[in-house]
Amino acid sequence: MREFLFNQLKVIRSNTINAVKELNESQSDSVPVGFNNNIRWNLGHIYLVQEHFAFGFTQEQKQMIVPDGFKDLFWLGTKPSEWKVHPPTLPELIQVLQDQTNRIEEKLNNRLEETVAKPFTMPSGLTLKTIGEFLTFSMYHEGRHFEIIKMLNRFSE
Repeated sequence: MREFLFNQLKVIRSNTINAVKELNESQSDSVPVGFNNNIRWNLGHIYLVQEHFAFGFTQEQKQMIVPDGFKDLFWLGTKPSEWKVHPPTLPELIQVLQDQTNRIEEKLNNRLEETVAKPFTMPSGLTLKTIGEFLTFSMYHEGRHFEIIKMLNRFSE
């Protein structure tokens, strides 16, 4: 099961990166009417949430890699129209996303059943208690944002 979970993380991440790797900076910054965020925001948000789910609830907070400004740019409730700092480039975002899944597997490979110190309950009532549960839910989260990225791509053409 462990190998399957990490393989899924990599496949999902590969799909996300493949959806954006041919875009230019301008395309990644387009915010079509009816949307609050752009592709660049969605990529940074995917990274930040995955980092938080992988390491933020474990005893591994020191393993978190959150580049300067990411929380101000990409956390819940943020949007590009309110950015006060310059965001990372599209290639920079793609690079941190590519590096992230291997680092998560390296650090958490044999710890999927480990219970976190503070379980997290979603507004929906779902409670995440183990590292494996957090990583599994992060795939759902990324999938939702992958679909938004695909919609943004269609609307910005």
